[in-house]
Amino acid sequence: MSAPLLLIAAGGTGGHMFPAQALAEAMVARGWRVKLSTDARGARYAGGYPREVVIEEVASATFARGGPLAKLAVPFRILGGVIGACVAMLRDKPAVVVGFGGYPSIPALAAAKMLKLPRMVHEQNGVLGRVNAFFAARARIHAVACGTWPTEVPGGVEVIHTGNPVRAAVLERAGAPYIPPGDYPMSLLVIGGSQGARILSDVVPDALASLPGTLRDRLRIAHQARPEDLDRVTAAYAGAGIRAEVKPFFDDVPARLSEAQLVISRSGASSVADISVIGRPSILIPFAAAAGDHQTANARGLVSAEAAILIPESRLDAATLSGHVAAILENPGAATRMAHAALAYGIPDATDRLVEMVEALRVKE
Repeated sequence: MSAPLLLIAAGGTGGHMFPAQALAEAMVARGWRVKLSTDARGARYAGGYPREVVIEEVASATFARGGPLAKLAVPFRILGGVIGACVAMLRDKPAVVVGFGGYPSIPALAAAKMLKLPRMVHEQNGVLGRVNAFFAARARIHAVACGTWPTEVPGGVEVIHTGNPVRAAVLERAGAPYIPPGDYPMSLLVIGGSQGARILSDVVPDALASLPGTLRDRLRIAHQARPEDLDRVTAAYAGAGIRAEVKPFFDDVPARLSEAQLVISRSGASSVADISVIGRPSILIPFAAAAGDHQTANARGLVSAEAAILIPESRLDAATLSGHVAAILENPGAATRMAHAALAYGIPDATDRLVEMVEALRVKE
């Protein structure tokens, strides 16, 4: 008898793909076969998935990008993806289908509904995304797991709080001992989500440059910036005499997190989960244009736990950020309390909770 098949459907950003990767790693370890259904953009984030995972690119589209003609074509591209997903599922029937959000998850979830297969969704953010909200409210999803608590959901939708799964590389450093700020080189990590964040590139170098010299000279910065911003950000740090490594993407974020005395970050769900599971003080700047202001919702738990400081984009400037950075790095006791509070807020067994839901769905059917 062949091993059961889990089909994971996820959109093309790290926020969707990293939690999906965590579930894929766990299910492969449990002897399941795993397929990942995503689009070409999502496939770029699949490099860290277990080699046993079969990656299937599907036709999908979003109404959020493109001109009028592109938007008119969206329903037809999605329909083509649904038909393709149905054919694939008839050839190799999944035991469970799990969607992690994003338009590329539509074909697999829609096909699973048509074929009456066990299906569920996992929402990473504090507000249900459009795709997950649609399937949760109208498509009779068997289960809805949420990574952030509380999560705003449509009326009548029941959710189970699992937390956000983190990758094996993060779990390997869960609870890594925190080295408080002191009179030695200190690591500061600046991350803006999988696409970087221009506002962080605009503000952070100036903020750090205005720190007292004795503090500024001890900093070692790792800053994730968009490719088009690399040269100016690198020049800004160099001009201030700050040692900085500036890249468009760090493939070793878990290691850098574990070494950091402070993290400045967007409050994407995966970033918040990684910061809390490893346990580090953070300054969070939610993306103001995020749908439903979900990044502010993501940050509330860490802020309420006194593990993080939240600065809305509308109030972010070099002086404000510099003041918060100095307050943390010049107060080792406060920084340590923030690190411990972050760790207490984290849910390192989120993947196990999600695995239990998947296996329960299979048994139920």
